[in-house]
Amino acid sequence: MKKENVEKQKTIAKDITLSGKGLHTGLFVNMVLKPAEANHGIRFMRIDLEENPVVHAIVDNVIDTSRGTTLDENGVRVATIEHLLAALTGHGIDNVLIELDGPEIPIFDGSSKVIYDAIAEAGIKELDADKKYFELKERVEFVDVDKGIEIVAFPDDHLSLTVQIDYNSKVLGNQYASLNAISDFGKEIAPCRTFVFLHELEQLVKHNLIKGGDVDNAIVIVDRQVSQEELDRLSALFNKPKVQVQPEGVLNNIELRFRNEPARHKLLDLIGDLTLVGMPIKARIIASRPGHHANTEFAKLLRKIIKKESLKPAVPEYNPNAQPVLDINQIMKVLPHRPPFLLVDKIIYRDENTIAGVKNVTMNEPFFVGHFPGEPVMPGVLIVEAMAQCGGLLALNTVTDPENYLTYFLKIDKVKFKKKVVPGDTLIFKLQLIEPIRRGIVTMWGQAFVGETLVTEAELCAQIVKVK
Repeated sequence: MKKENVEKQKTIAKDITLSGKGLHTGLFVNMVLKPAEANHGIRFMRIDLEENPVVHAIVDNVIDTSRGTTLDENGVRVATIEHLLAALTGHGIDNVLIELDGPEIPIFDGSSKVIYDAIAEAGIKELDADKKYFELKERVEFVDVDKGIEIVAFPDDHLSLTVQIDYNSKVLGNQYASLNAISDFGKEIAPCRTFVFLHELEQLVKHNLIKGGDVDNAIVIVDRQVSQEELDRLSALFNKPKVQVQPEGVLNNIELRFRNEPARHKLLDLIGDLTLVGMPIKARIIASRPGHHANTEFAKLLRKIIKKESLKPAVPEYNPNAQPVLDINQIMKVLPHRPPFLLVDKIIYRDENTIAGVKNVTMNEPFFVGHFPGEPVMPGVLIVEAMAQCGGLLALNTVTDPENYLTYFLKIDKVKFKKKVVPGDTLIFKLQLIEPIRRGIVTMWGQAFVGETLVTEAELCAQIVKVK
């Protein structure tokens, strides 16, 4: 059996050019999204700077989260990236190069809608490489007790998110937003605009921020009495002839796109910031009062797990309840071995280059009678033989009539026994082609695991020979 329905990495089908003002700098920025090859990831290129430096979209590069997420790599910065990253994740884009002639992503209408729609219009291209997910294996949480912030992730087979916000505001109140599938992002989350409380505006202006902000790209929430004099100042700030407070508690007749648009925007920000993990995520995430700092700290926790797992040997995932690729009866139709020398119970995975098999080690094995009977240990040579049998099933998968072929092993090299195997252990074998099969010669790297522990490894070389 071959791999089927494996999701592929994606990029955009053609260049996308967008322009607009940065929210905080007020600078007019031209942005071009360009297709990228597999495993390129998401990268920003500052074409306005000498040598066109690149900033990688990974959480290790986060330097500021005060009013948005800012990256810095080797002294080169890109700010307010979260809405763009959310749009890319909403489309399942893994690889793209983003050229900028300024330091900040344009704010557009304060949501991801403009970028999301532009990507939809340009189209998406599948690449000839499998998509790599980060699949959570255990509960992970980030908690800030003083600020009442909590972000928790649970293992799941797809990404879903729930966000709750509470700012002790009579106008805004408690709000919830959920996204059960990333495929709904464009309709449910992408149009949701950023928001700010009126009492925050003067501080933002005082700190020389929101130079590109106006009431067209942010929901301004008014949670106190406002004098006409202050409204007049706001009119001047936003370059609007008249600013009013509406019954819903927002400024200037802005019409909310959703009743809970602020909560939905916080969910949008969370998706954008978690894109900085560097891989699409499969998990159920529940966040209470999230913000850019908490989001990126949580992303750092996930990235640490990814880095730690990358240092471990890649153990094949074994689900005893899953249907095997080959059961024992199917194995015996291909291999000439028979009990007690048939040392593979089932094959759980196989593609053109890799195979994974399982052997349950029991006290009933005949070799335990004489091999350390007082402290039974599976002979190392039989572990290697079991790996070789798995490798034979990988090699014979390349011919249309495997029952008419045998594999004879020519060489076993670089063998290491790292831990003893005893009754009660379940051995998981993984063999990968080191190089393409040529003239019937197969060279493989084999590993044997018990749980997550590597117990044996070896390089195996065999020849496929037709016997009928």
